[in-house]
Amino acid sequence: MKKWMNRLSSLGLFPKLFLVMVVSIVLVSVLILWTTIHMSTNLFTDTFSITNSKVLSQIKTNFESFNDAIAAVTNNVAQSGAIRGFLSEGDADSISMAKSFYNMRGMMNRVQTITESYEVGITIVGINGRSYSTNRAHLQMSVDELKQLPITIQAAESPSRLIIDDFYNETDTGELQMISATKALTDRIRSRIYGTLYVTMREDAFRQFYTSFTSRGNDVVIMNEKGRIVSSNREEWIGTTQPELLSYAQEMNGSSSKNINARVMGQDSIILSEYLPFYRFYLVNVVDKELAMGQLIDMKTVALICAAIVVGALILVFLITSQITKSLRRLVKQMSNITKSDLDNYIPVSGSYESKQLGHAYNYMLDELHDYVDQLVQTQRDQRNAELAALQSQINPHFLYNTLASVKVLVQQGNKDRAAETINALIGLLQNTISNVSETVTVEQEVENLKNYVFINHVRYGGRIKAAFYVAPDCNHYHVPKLVIQPFIENAFFHGFIKKETGTIHVLVSRAGESLICEIMDNGDGIEGLNMGETLPNPKNNRQLFSGIGIRNVHDRIELLYGAPYGVTIMSNVGEGTRVTVTLPLITN
Repeated sequence: MKKWMNRLSSLGLFPKLFLVMVVSIVLVSVLILWTTIHMSTNLFTDTFSITNSKVLSQIKTNFESFNDAIAAVTNNVAQSGAIRGFLSEGDADSISMAKSFYNMRGMMNRVQTITESYEVGITIVGINGRSYSTNRAHLQMSVDELKQLPITIQAAESPSRLIIDDFYNETDTGELQMISATKALTDRIRSRIYGTLYVTMREDAFRQFYTSFTSRGNDVVIMNEKGRIVSSNREEWIGTTQPELLSYAQEMNGSSSKNINARVMGQDSIILSEYLPFYRFYLVNVVDKELAMGQLIDMKTVALICAAIVVGALILVFLITSQITKSLRRLVKQMSNITKSDLDNYIPVSGSYESKQLGHAYNYMLDELHDYVDQLVQTQRDQRNAELAALQSQINPHFLYNTLASVKVLVQQGNKDRAAETINALIGLLQNTISNVSETVTVEQEVENLKNYVFINHVRYGGRIKAAFYVAPDCNHYHVPKLVIQPFIENAFFHGFIKKETGTIHVLVSRAGESLICEIMDNGDGIEGLNMGETLPNPKNNRQLFSGIGIRNVHDRIELLYGAPYGVTIMSNVGEGTRVTVTLPLITN
């Protein structure tokens, strides 16, 4: 998160404005779309609940009409003496049997007219083993098989009830699911069951009561009290047990809730339910919310329209924001060129009022910078000249006095040649430091000055400290600032060999890429308290023996002239010696 915030903060004004507008437009569009869909869903649910409640009431009315027809059939069969006699009489002569059958069939034909508007079959089975059916295709079972059916057993256990449930019937054409209204026929005088009545209907015909009210995503389920689906317009649901759906139906039956939103049978649904007490069935309406809402709201079209609006708004925002920030971006771009020393990069004043004011201020700032830089350059030039003059004038008088005194002693001792060499070395040293007004000298000249300085020190103090010079042949013609190496040799002579009596100072000059490397190494006492690779500070005990130029001043002078990549670094180990590295650019004139 912090990483993304850092990236965001590093963006320019235009990307930030555009990003804010993009997020705002997309967020507002999503919220409006979500609110619209949410309100539409609620409105659809409420409206659909009212409409489908009326539909369920109509389906319930259809079932009630069918139940009335079944009740009429049951009453007529139960009150018919002819039917009771046919089902309860024992074996008799053929004439009596034919007469009994004739009377029973006549009564069954009259009973059948009650249900002629329904595709039902009426079957009666007696305790004497006799049976009769108005439609043999519905029940192709023997009397013994019928007696073993669960609905037959239930009817016998509750003779006062009409048992309605489903069962499967094996036929020549395959297995058929049947819905049967079963009633035990009771002789009230003798208080015994003399037969069983079956009013059967095929499940696909049973659907006629509700199939005209169903549609894709709007399904009807007939469920018994055990949660088993006995009929539905969705054939794959028939015969399955849905305890969860049963619990929702029971919950609505016992409360005033009109509908329940739940996920059943793998789909988000709206559930409505009616209880059919005469059937002991639950009439359940299951509405697939996704399909129903898809019919109400074309989500794809709505999404495309919203996307088109968002894209159009973003294009408009992009153009407006780009135009507003154009002058600011141009100003920022040209201001950034100041870091490239482009102080003549004036900008045309245009754009909004704020941009014009910034443009005027920017151009005025450039004028002020021009004046300031010109003054600064002149000041630095004067300062450098003054520094050089000061360096050339800092010859320590005591150095001259002591050197001339040493020459006098040599003459008195009769060592005229040594005295002459000493005077020549002093003359050469003074010529290159005082007479030469140039800021730089060649490496060859600088090394010659160093040799003269070393020779004079040997005359004065003896030769216990040696000096060796190693200069790459291709480096003699490069220029170096005056007196840039001498302070380090002076420091080594008078501060590097206090504990050690003898030693050697090595001066190496070589080229490394585009840099000139001057190294001054000694095997003296080393420097205490110096970190590896650190620029050496001015010594606390600074003996101004020749030029009085501090070592840190040399570093600052190089950095002032050539920049930060150049300067002085020192590495030292106590008791082992010191290594000074002076890094300079390659200067040829």
